[in-house]
Amino acid sequence: MKASGHQPIRRRLCAGLALGALAAAFAASGAGAAGPRAVTAANCTLPHYPGVGYFTSLTVSGTSCATGKKVALAYYHCRLAHGGATGRCPVGVLGFACTEHRVSIPTEIDARVTCIKGHEKVVHTYQQDVSS
Repeated sequence: MKASGHQPIRRRLCAGLALGALAAAFAASGAGAAGPRAVTAANCTLPHYPGVGYFTSLTVSGTSCATGKKVALAYYHCRLAHGGATGRCPVGVLGFACTEHRVSIPTEIDARVTCIKGHEKVVHTYQQDVSS
């Protein structure tokens, strides 16, 4: 049987499809990934700030926005329990270990708080007015 003129095109098409399928399977398996699976951060709606000030951002990764809101509010209450309006939270909240970085002036505190528990991360920022 004599080969038709279409056979080389079919071979190239089949080879291309097979190569594409192999590449897709490789990518889906994660075999080509460098390091652990990435966790997407979510921007959350802000909870009501209980004091004189406001939350300015809330992002979570590896956990829900509902948990992020609980952590931010628990951190606020911990700060108040350890020094009033200008207090700092020396312990973790809800099982999260937290660190705070502040910029303060006599009338206001601007801070970024990062709380971590295993693969879960909650980051919130707040601005709090300080009465003189």
